[in-house]
Amino acid sequence: MEAGSAVSAVRSQRVLCGNDIRPAVILIKEGKIFKILPDASPNVDATCEVLDVGDMLVMPGIVDCHVHVNEPGRTTWEGYWTATRAAAAGGVTTIVDMPLNSIPPTTTLSNFQEKMKAATGQCFVDTAFWGGVVPGNQLELQPMIQAGVAGFKCFLIHSGVDEFPHVTNSDLHEAMKQLQGTGSVLLFHAEREVTQPSGEDGDPSDYSTFLKSRPDIMEQEAINTVAQLCQQYQVRCHIVHLSSAQPLGVIQAARQAGAPLTVETTHHYLSLAAEDVPPRATQYKCCPPIRGKANQEQLWSALKAGQIDMVVSDHSPCTPDLKRLDSGDFIQAWGGISSLQFGLSLFWTTASKKGFSLTDTVRILCQKTAQLCCLDNQKGSLLPGHDADLVIWDPEKEFEVKEENIQHKNKLTPYLGFHLKGEVYATLVRGKIVYKQGSFSSLPLGKHLLVGQATPQASL
Repeated sequence: MEAGSAVSAVRSQRVLCGNDIRPAVILIKEGKIFKILPDASPNVDATCEVLDVGDMLVMPGIVDCHVHVNEPGRTTWEGYWTATRAAAAGGVTTIVDMPLNSIPPTTTLSNFQEKMKAATGQCFVDTAFWGGVVPGNQLELQPMIQAGVAGFKCFLIHSGVDEFPHVTNSDLHEAMKQLQGTGSVLLFHAEREVTQPSGEDGDPSDYSTFLKSRPDIMEQEAINTVAQLCQQYQVRCHIVHLSSAQPLGVIQAARQAGAPLTVETTHHYLSLAAEDVPPRATQYKCCPPIRGKANQEQLWSALKAGQIDMVVSDHSPCTPDLKRLDSGDFIQAWGGISSLQFGLSLFWTTASKKGFSLTDTVRILCQKTAQLCCLDNQKGSLLPGHDADLVIWDPEKEFEVKEENIQHKNKLTPYLGFHLKGEVYATLVRGKIVYKQGSFSSLPLGKHLLVGQATPQASL
């Protein structure tokens, strides 16, 4: 069966059903999982289109709830066509697009409609959308919730783009009042400016100079604020891309006190360490920064203990010139890492060595991410009635990240040349093959996911 084909059943010797991996046939009707049968079951219709993948592993498609697509407005950085193809090639079946760095940002109902229009007809995987909280837009929040945004993101420090300004404490209180009782969620880029030596006196081509300019205390101070707000208003709050292990105690204490607070980290904080960043290698720059190996081990331990809920890509690409590759200046370079296509393999390469199971992988990359954006009634699990979103992959197979295989618009990534474990064979979205062995469906088959609304909006 070729890319673009609709599939009625998928058979494998290794299907991840709950906590078990066993031979099974997944029956698909109208894009949904109809039944999961034992492989030897006589109930499989001989006439149905069965995709037999041997002993490839079949599990739910990845839900990556932190992706910057940048369209409209900065489509030279990335766009829906390239981003969602990259997602499909990496086993990601749902992305949730951040409200920046597109122009306009998704901070009003009108801008949200413009964003959806730009995405129409371009998505190879299903796409949901975050809104944004910026100074003065509090009366736009409830209309955007009604229109189907998954929730909202704000910054407690300069966002990197002027059209998405960061919020003050009074802005946050106004936003929280609007969100109370809605069930929506507020995401925080949790860094705050502090009066500390900035490190800018050092050599800007040395990574340690940049690292000193974004110390752990910036995350600690911001997360203190988030924890207090979350407890006060009982509005769901979520900390994006946690890089420092130091605030984990604050997060745990807030949760134990009843705060509905969740937290994610990213593939780069778990896969890359400050000690290994070469001079001038600005493709490694992101904010918050990649920290040291001891900190990274603490993040892995917190993930294993359930203190960190999920892992996402925070795919944030730009054009090569903005990375200042000519000067190798970490201070001036754009901060963002491209990894959407490789998240599953990046995670599994290290997690498999640290005793994480494939069930853990589904919880961390699929189920918890779907729950965050209220898509867990249709995404993130192999259950009858859920969308037939599947990744079919070989967890044992190793491959090298090569430029010619990267589907992101701009090929710059710190992972070039990495040898990763776990190669994606095929990706199905609602029962249709969008990616298979290097080929894509000829037409984009993804839909817009409007959260809280009964049916996804077709991407015509």
